[in-house]
Amino acid sequence: MASIYAAISTSNDDNSNNGAANSDHGWQKVTYAKRQRKNAAPKQQPDALKSAASGANVFRSVEEHSEERRRRAVEARIAASASDRPIRSNEGGDDEEEEEGSDYETRKGKENGEVVKKVKVKKEKKPKVSVAEAAAKIDAADLFAFLVDATASFENQDDMQLKRLADYFGRAFAGVNSSQFPWVKMFRESPVSKIVDTPVSYISEAVYKTAVDWINKRNVEALSSFVLWSLDSILADFATHQPTPRGSKKAVQQPSNKSQVAIFVVLAMVLRRKPDVLVSILPTQRENSKYQGQDKLPLSIWMIAQACQGDLTVGLYAWAHNLLPIVGAKSTCNPQSRDLILQLVERIVSAPKARTILINGAVRKGERLIPPSSFDVLMRVTFPQASARFKATERFEAVYPILKEVALAGVPGSKAMKQVSQQIFSYSIKALAEGIPGLSKEAGEISVWCLTQHGDCYKQWEKMYDENLEASVAILKKLSVEWKQYATKHVSLDPLRETLLHFKLKNENGLSNEEDTSRIPLFKDAEKYCRTLLGRVSSSHGCMKGLGIVLIVLGLAIIFAPLDIESWDWSKLPETVASWDWNKLPETVKSWDWNKLPEKVKSWDWKELSETVKSWDWNKLPEKVKSSLSY
Repeated sequence: MASIYAAISTSNDDNSNNGAANSDHGWQKVTYAKRQRKNAAPKQQPDALKSAASGANVFRSVEEHSEERRRRAVEARIAASASDRPIRSNEGGDDEEEEEGSDYETRKGKENGEVVKKVKVKKEKKPKVSVAEAAAKIDAADLFAFLVDATASFENQDDMQLKRLADYFGRAFAGVNSSQFPWVKMFRESPVSKIVDTPVSYISEAVYKTAVDWINKRNVEALSSFVLWSLDSILADFATHQPTPRGSKKAVQQPSNKSQVAIFVVLAMVLRRKPDVLVSILPTQRENSKYQGQDKLPLSIWMIAQACQGDLTVGLYAWAHNLLPIVGAKSTCNPQSRDLILQLVERIVSAPKARTILINGAVRKGERLIPPSSFDVLMRVTFPQASARFKATERFEAVYPILKEVALAGVPGSKAMKQVSQQIFSYSIKALAEGIPGLSKEAGEISVWCLTQHGDCYKQWEKMYDENLEASVAILKKLSVEWKQYATKHVSLDPLRETLLHFKLKNENGLSNEEDTSRIPLFKDAEKYCRTLLGRVSSSHGCMKGLGIVLIVLGLAIIFAPLDIESWDWSKLPETVASWDWNKLPETVKSWDWNKLPEKVKSWDWKELSETVKSWDWNKLPEKVKSSLSY
C-alpha cells in the first residue's frame, strides 16, 4: 500500500513539474537505481578500506587455494605424460623431468615474487677415441660377413652396396670426433708425403685386403659415382670449416664428423684398387667450379696420390691434365700451390723404376700421359725469362728431362706420332718466336725433333713459314750448324729438299715484294741458309748413291773373288774401280745366273767373314768413302 502511495506521489510530483519538463523540449534523463547503489557501496564501508590500508591480506586464502589447485594440475599432467610415453634411457628422461620440475619452480617463484635460477645439468663427456683405436676394433671376418649380406640385399645395385660399405666404416669410426681427425688443418699444413697414407694406414692388412677385393668386383660406373658422392660429402664438411663473412649467418650445419674418417678410408681404397676411376672423373673436376680453387687443391692432390699407389701412369696423367695447367696460370697460382704440385710430381718421378714405367706407358688407351698442350706449359715454366725465375724453377728443371722423354715417346713415322709431332711443332715454333734465350734454345731442338718424326711436319712448316719467319730462320740456322747430327736421324732427306725449294721461292718473292723493310734481312738470312742446306742435301744424296755403288762393288768382289780378302791391295782399289767400264755393268749384271747366287751365298762361313771384316784397316779406305760414311 505504501509503494502504491509512493508511486502516486511520484506521479503527482511529475504532473506538478510539467512546466519544467516542457522547458527540456520533451527529453528526460534516465537513471539506473542499481548502478547508483553499487557505486555508492564503498562509501558505506569505510572500515574495510581502513583494514586493507593497514596491511591485512584479505586474499591470502584465495591465493593458497589457487596454488594448491595449480600444483595438483601439474602433478596430474606429469603423471599422464609419464604413463603415455615409451620407456627411455636415463639420459633423456631424467633430464626432461628435471627441466619440467625446474620450470614449475621457476613459475612458482615468479608468482611469489622471487627470482629462481634454472640449474643446468652437466652432461657426461664421452671418452675420446683416436682413429687408430677405432680402426683396431674392426674385424676382417665381421666385415666379410657384412659385405656378403650387403651384396645379397642390394643385388645388381653396386652404388648402394658401396654406400653400405661406407656405413659400416662410419659406425666403426663413430666415436672419433673432429679433434682426433682434423683433416682440413692436416691437409693444409702437412707435406704430401705425410698425407698420402692418411687415414688408410690405420687399417689392418686383413681388413684392407677384404675391402679392396670386394671393391674390385664393382663396376666402374658405380665406382665413379661413389667417388663423386664421397667428394661432395667431404667438400660439404670442408665448407663448415670456412670462416663466415661478417654480417652473415652461418646457414650450413656441421655434419657428423664420425662419417668423415670412414669416407676418406673407403675413398682411398677405391682409388688405390681402381685407379682408372680417377681418370673418368677428371673432366668433371676440370669443368665444375665447385671442385676448383686453391683451397681445394690439397684434397685433389691427396686423391691423385692415392691413385699413384695403384698405377703410377694414372698419377702422372692426372697431374699433367689437371694440375700442371694451374702452374701455367701465373695469376691464380700462389707459391704454396706450386710447391704442392711440385711435391706430387717429384714423388711420382722418384718412385722405383718410374722412368721405365712412365716411358713404356706414355700412351694410355690412346691418350698421352703428357699431351702437347701440357708439354708446352712444362717448357715455359722450366725455361722462363730471367726476371720471372723463382725458387721452384730449379725443381722444374730437375724433373723436366724425364717428363720430356715421356712427352716425346713414340715410334717415328707412325700414324699416332704424326699428330703428336705436328701439335708439338706448332707449340714449339711459337715459343721459339718469343725470343726468350733458354726457351728459344729448347724450342728449337724440339722443332728439329718434330721434323725427324714425320715428313708431314715439313708441310706444316711451309704453311707457318710466312707468319713465323723469324722462328723459321732460327730453325734453318740450327739445321745448317748441326747438319751432321741432324742428317743421321733422317731416313730420307727428300721432304727437306722439297721444303727448301719452296722456301727459296718464298724468299725470292719476299725480297722483291715485301713492303715491311724489317723483314727483308730475315728473308736474306733464310735464303742464305736454304742455299747451304740444299748443297748439303744434294751432296749427301750423291754420296749415298756413290756409297751404295761402292758397297755393291765390294759385294761383287767378295762373291767372285777368293775369300782371302786380306791379300787384296786396298790402296789400288780406287784405280781398279776407275778402270772399270761402268757402261757395260748393267749388261754384265743381267748376264749373271742369279739362281745360282743363293746357293753360293748359303755356302759361305758368315761367322768367319764377319771376323775378317772386323779386322780390316778401314783407315786405308778412300777419303770419298769415309766422307760418305760420315753422312
